[in-house]
Amino acid sequence: MPTDPGIRRLALGTLLAAFPGSTPPGWALDLLAEGLAGHTLFGRNVDHPDQVAATTAALRDARPEVLIAIDEEGGDVTRLAHATGSPYPGNAALGAVHDVALTERVYHAIGNDLMAVGVNVNLAPTVDVNTADDNPIIGTRAFGADPTRVAAHAAAAVTGLQTAGVAACAKHFPGHGATVADSHLELPTVDVPVELLRERDLPPFAAVVAAGTRAIMTAHIRVPALTGDDPATFSPAVLDDLLRGEYGFTGVVLTDALEMKGAAVAAGGIGPGAVRALAAGADLLCIGAQVDAELVEQVVAEITAALRDGRLDLARVEQAAERTAALAAWTRAAAPVRAAGTDLGYAAARRAVRVEGSLDGLGVPLVVQLFSASTIAEGRVPWGLGPHLNGTEQLRVVAAETDPEALRERAAGRPIVLVGRHLHRLPGGPELVESLAGSHPVTVVEMGWPSGWRPVGVRAFVTTYGASLANGRAAAEALHLTA
Repeated sequence: MPTDPGIRRLALGTLLAAFPGSTPPGWALDLLAEGLAGHTLFGRNVDHPDQVAATTAALRDARPEVLIAIDEEGGDVTRLAHATGSPYPGNAALGAVHDVALTERVYHAIGNDLMAVGVNVNLAPTVDVNTADDNPIIGTRAFGADPTRVAAHAAAAVTGLQTAGVAACAKHFPGHGATVADSHLELPTVDVPVELLRERDLPPFAAVVAAGTRAIMTAHIRVPALTGDDPATFSPAVLDDLLRGEYGFTGVVLTDALEMKGAAVAAGGIGPGAVRALAAGADLLCIGAQVDAELVEQVVAEITAALRDGRLDLARVEQAAERTAALAAWTRAAAPVRAAGTDLGYAAARRAVRVEGSLDGLGVPLVVQLFSASTIAEGRVPWGLGPHLNGTEQLRVVAAETDPEALRERAAGRPIVLVGRHLHRLPGGPELVESLAGSHPVTVVEMGWPSGWRPVGVRAFVTTYGASLANGRAAAEALHLTA
């Protein structure tokens, strides 16, 4: 057994922490010097590119082999562009276009953006197969509902990122696309036979393994046939037998945030969750977003205690730390390929727009954006047509609190464009749309996951497959409402 400092350094080498603010606090740097594997950056750490570059430089000064991770999926999940919305469409739009070369170029561009500010691990792409229209957490983050299509784009995304010199982390194994619950808030259950997982959810993971992804993130979901009552993050059958044994993955298994209810409640806390994840076969533990020095020390103490009392095997933790160190070595040795800056994201978003019905006679309408809450994964990122409109009047309303007759009066004879996300499940959304469309010219712009619902009586139904800045611009252009 190593000396106490050796145990501490070993435990730290399996942890991905986080910190508040745009400048790393002293404790975040001190922990890196002691062996902490790295930090994840969130929107609250991002003000502007020069500031992010200075932040990552400070982290790298503390530990040259630091892992600096971020959730930069494009589309609805962005950290670098959280103040404006991403200039790239997300996976659903790329899947709708179905040009795998385009997907590779978009992800290569995202990788270039990350490299420019010193980030070396992207917690992307999301490769879940979104088979549930009411999935509250995946939706437009997925390339689609067809396993073959998702697999092709997943591999292209990994290639694009990693040729830019940024390690890809495909997520969420063994597949979060069939859930109708959010693992940030509870433990979702996917109660299906393992064979259905192999046919429906697992092909994209086989594809990213073949493409050489450096990391794969676990899902805090329960699959009774594999995991019993536990989440996949704590399941040796999922992480060791399935991912490593059957699919041959040799890279880093990275957990989704252990502060999420899907893991923390099941384990009885973040520290116990860290121990269970390591024992199951995880290598790098994402503690979460709300992290301070005290929490990191609690997790280290729990891992250290588990090594002493036999809950954790020393060789397992050494293996995890070695894999994490190998990932850091890969990021330092990567020879990135640069791509010329283009208007790639907006061009891709335009290709994804689908119009059902007719936009003739739209003229200068009243644009009405229907409020929808953001998921924890998305955060509060601006969305809609607003930044791109050519002076066209726009209102923001809550669907369930809005009187259709008041909107008709406000429109004063103008057509109405209703803009929403996941309108089919927005409280009051379907009723408001169909009430207006019964006696008024209405066009709907759906910027969320497109379900099979189509409102009766609307003149046109426009689908963007996402709500990024690029998607909003593409929709405004399709409606001829840009300057």
